[in-house]
Amino acid sequence: MRISDQKLRSDRLVFYAQDVQQLESELDGFLELSGAKCALLIDCEGHLVTRRGDAAADSVDSLAALTAGSFAATRQMAKLLGEEHFNTLSHQGQRESIQISLVGERTLLAIVWDERTNLGLVRYYAQESSRRLADLFEAIASRPPSPEDREGLADDYSQQAAAALDDLF
Repeated sequence: MRISDQKLRSDRLVFYAQDVQQLESELDGFLELSGAKCALLIDCEGHLVTRRGDAAADSVDSLAALTAGSFAATRQMAKLLGEEHFNTLSHQGQRESIQISLVGERTLLAIVWDERTNLGLVRYYAQESSRRLADLFEAIASRPPSPEDREGLADDYSQQAAAALDDLF
């Protein structure tokens, strides 16, 4: 079974260094404008794509997985109410709060903030950042990998990897 690079890119989120730099630049701008503490990009399966700002380093992976799980549960709740999904989910605590927004079809933007800002500012700037991030994800997914993206990999890496997996199974 052979899988093309393009199929792999369309089925899974695949990022190269320049992609991550663009995403992080957008998150940095969002944090500066909103006054939020931390922004995380998470795929809908719960894997951290990237994060910016201050977050407890030892709990980021757990936070990413729980965020995706929470959003998946909320998606089922929305279906029960006749909606396809809810675009945004917020949890407010006494000291810290989190907002989770769907970006495109497969990515979540999780924003953590504290008393230095408020939900209104976070929501306002998150809407625009989510739109720009969705545009970036679309551009990334539709762009074929450049030679620089594949630097360090053999030209037939995909074929070699697929053959190795075929031999294994």
